[in-house]
Order: sequence, then C-alpha cells, then structure tokens
Amino acid sequence: MAKATIILDPAFVVGKTDPRLFGSFVEHLGRCVYGGIFEPGHPTADSEGFRQDVLELVRELGVTVIRYPGGNFVSGYNWEDGVGPVDRRPRRRELAWFSTESNAFGTNEFMRWCAKAGLEPMMAVNLGTRGADEARALLEYCNVESGTSLSDLRHEHGHPAPHGVKLWCLGNEMDAPWQIGAKTAREYGTLARETAKLMRWLDPGIELVACGSSSRSMATFAEWERVVLEETFDVVEYISLHGYFSKHGDRSRDFMAEADWVGRYIDEIVAVADSVAARRRSPKRIMLSFDEWNVWYRTRDRATRTKPGWPEAPAILEELYTMEDALVFGAALLTLINRCHRVKAACVAQLVNVIGLIMTETGGRCWRQPIFYPFQHAAQWARGTVLDMRLTCGTFVAGDGEHFPDLVSAAVLAEDGKNLALFCVNRNFDQAIDTEINLRGFELGNLLESHVMTSDDLNATNTAEYPQRVRPEKGHAATVREGTWQLSVPPASWSVFRFECRST
Repeated sequence: MAKATIILDPAFVVGKTDPRLFGSFVEHLGRCVYGGIFEPGHPTADSEGFRQDVLELVRELGVTVIRYPGGNFVSGYNWEDGVGPVDRRPRRRELAWFSTESNAFGTNEFMRWCAKAGLEPMMAVNLGTRGADEARALLEYCNVESGTSLSDLRHEHGHPAPHGVKLWCLGNEMDAPWQIGAKTAREYGTLARETAKLMRWLDPGIELVACGSSSRSMATFAEWERVVLEETFDVVEYISLHGYFSKHGDRSRDFMAEADWVGRYIDEIVAVADSVAARRRSPKRIMLSFDEWNVWYRTRDRATRTKPGWPEAPAILEELYTMEDALVFGAALLTLINRCHRVKAACVAQLVNVIGLIMTETGGRCWRQPIFYPFQHAAQWARGTVLDMRLTCGTFVAGDGEHFPDLVSAAVLAEDGKNLALFCVNRNFDQAIDTEINLRGFELGNLLESHVMTSDDLNATNTAEYPQRVRPEKGHAATVREGTWQLSVPPASWSVFRFECRST
C-alpha cells in the first residue's frame, strides 16, 4: 500500500470558496437547450416546456450560476430574436454550429428557468457581430425597472420585474479564428472597455468579465491577457479562462496529468494580471472566471461537431464520460478549489447533453454522467474556508518525464466551522493510499461520513439502460491513532471524508 501525509491547520488558509465557483454553462448548441432543459411535449415538461426530470437533477447537482447563451453562439446572436411572442420570432441559420435556430427559447425563458432552478444567471453579450450599444440595450431590457423603451418592452413581454442580472461576460473567445468576429487583443480590449463603460453608466452595480485567450495553447496566450487588461483593468472585475482536458490514445498517465496544468494556467494568468496592476501601482486585483472547463476529447474532431443540412438541435458533442474521465475531472475541480482566492467563478461546460453533466433522451429518460458526482459533492461540501494543505505522497511519471503526485486533495472547513470535508483523487491505478491526516489546531471529533466512487473498469460509463453503473457508495471508515486520522483512499478513486472538528 502506498502512503501519504496531509497536514492541516486552521491558522493557514487559502481563502473562502465563492458560490459562483460551482457554476455551469447552457449554450444554444446541439441538444443542450432543445431536448435538454427545454422540451415542450416531453412527459415531464411543465406548462412552459421545461423538463422537470432535468430540473430535479440540476437541483440535486447543486449548481449555483449558469452562463448563457454562449459560447461561440453568442458572437453571432441577436438577443432581440429571442424575446416577444414566440410565433413571431425569426428562424435563423446559426453559423457557430451550422444549425437552424428557432429562437423558441430566449432571454426571458432562460430567466424563468433559472428562477425555477434557483440559479443565478450569468449573461454574455455579443461582441463579435455587434457592439457596445447592443450590449447596453440588452442590459436595459434586463435590468432597468421601467420608464424606458426597452424596459417597457420587457413589461409588454410579461416581465414587469427586472431580471437583475449582476454578472456579464464581454463576449467569448475573441482571439479564436473559429470565432465569429474574431479580433486582435487591442481591437477587442478597446471594444470591451467602451462596452463596459456604457454598461456601467447604465447599471453601476454589475460585475464584468473580460475575455482571456481561448486556451493556454493559443499563440496569443498571456500577451492577449496583458493587452486586454491594459485596456480594461479599470472597468472589469474578472478575466476569463477556458480549458478542456484530452486523452491521446491509451496514454492514461498523461491524461491524469492533464488536470495539473490547471494550476499552472491559473498562476500564469494571475501573474499577468498582477503585472498590469503593478505597472499602475494599483492595489486592485483582477479575479478569474474559469467559465469553460471540462474533459472533452472524443467528439472534438471537426467532422463530428456539425451535421449537413442546417438541422435544428442536432445531437453533437455528446461526450459519454467514463470513470477515468471522472478522475481527471475531479482533480481539476480540486485544483480550482485550491485556487479559490483568485478563481471566484467557474462554469463546467456544459450542463446537459453537450459535453454535459446530465444526459437525456429526446422524449425519454435522463441520467447522471460519472462527472456529475464529484461536482455534486464539491457543490455541497466545499462551501467554506479552503485550508492551505501540506501533502506528501508518491508520484507517477508522465510522458515528458515529469513527476506528478498520485494524490490530489483539497480540505474545506465548513462555514459554521463545525466540520471538515477532505476531497481526494487517487491517481494510482494499482494501489490504495494509506493516508495520515494531521489536524493541528483542531479538536478531533467523529467521522461523519465517507463516500467513494471507483470501478474495476476505468472505461465504465452510465447509460439510459444502466444509469447507475458508475456512482458513489459508502466509503471506508477512518480511525484515530496517536492524535491523527488514518484512512485509506482506494486506487483510481474519487473520495470524500467528512470529519466533525473544531479549531482550538
């Protein structure tokens, strides 16, 4: 059996997790909206067409904020197409995903769905084909109470109360050649600054996210962030990051290491943002919004992303996740939690069907993907203070010869200070890890519960016929020996241990 040691002390903390860290993403892409969250005529659909079976799983998941309507989709989207009487809304050929968009679901439907799910909306504005005035107009439609043309139009559309959207994204992946209306860093930064200016004049209480580079692999990476923040530093709170993790062939060890670059990515963007602050001699710190992240590799080939004939809501990018994927997903999630002092918002892309946490059959069943469970556990028990952990464990070697820790872990002291959640991903496929938890400065209490998700088959997945093949079960007990907790983390597993404890 491999061994690990974790030292925790309530005096040493990373920071508090923001509720927005546990967000997801709904884009007009494939079957995420149509056939996912919205399907009039489905046996469980309510009077507005919202699938109640999906809503139940969304509530169970514990997601807090939803980014909408894109994604690549937003860079060609006219928000006016999605409001007003549904029978008068135009059908469009949508160029981001080469689909036909009916516009049967739009801004007000999204807001009503968020209200039913108990979620905060995170809206993106189109800075691809449109600009500052259109963004201002959408904000006026959503947030101004009454007495203006667009706020009164919202009243006419059946929504007298303002939507009160606080968090806004200034475009999406604007450095990407695949993006509608792609721009240089200076072009985008100037447009984002002017858009932010108008939006803030209209509603000073909003929070704004500037687009970072589309990924760490882009040639524009880091220099893009520097230029954009030089333009927008004074008018935004966040810069965005996007990242997807891929497996190449049968290289499972390299795949496990994919999650580790998340921490490096975050640290690099923090360094760039703080260098911009330093040149201004400013105490302001730009926070990070990791508003697209997930495992995604099986359906990334361009040939499988679109279908000919401009179909409506085609089944594309429907990744079926495995136990192995859940390990990488869980390790990345814990890395975000361990950087919570700068990562204040994050959105798993996406919520339903499209590289989704939840899968559905159009007209039929829905079920949880294996990645559902690590997210659910973190959303429930990682609310509070993240402790600055000292972890010692074995390592594995990835393809370039670099060593990575077998164990990825995060420890979160609950908001009431009465219990501690320890999250662990064991990336050793062959051995359990015998782990000693040294809780300095804590009064030891009882083990409240433990949960473990593992499988003899790393390729095991969940389907409509077998929806619970991969799921968490009651975990091993932990014991106290010589003032420390002793526990075993099974091989190739996601585990959560919750302890009763108080700081002394």
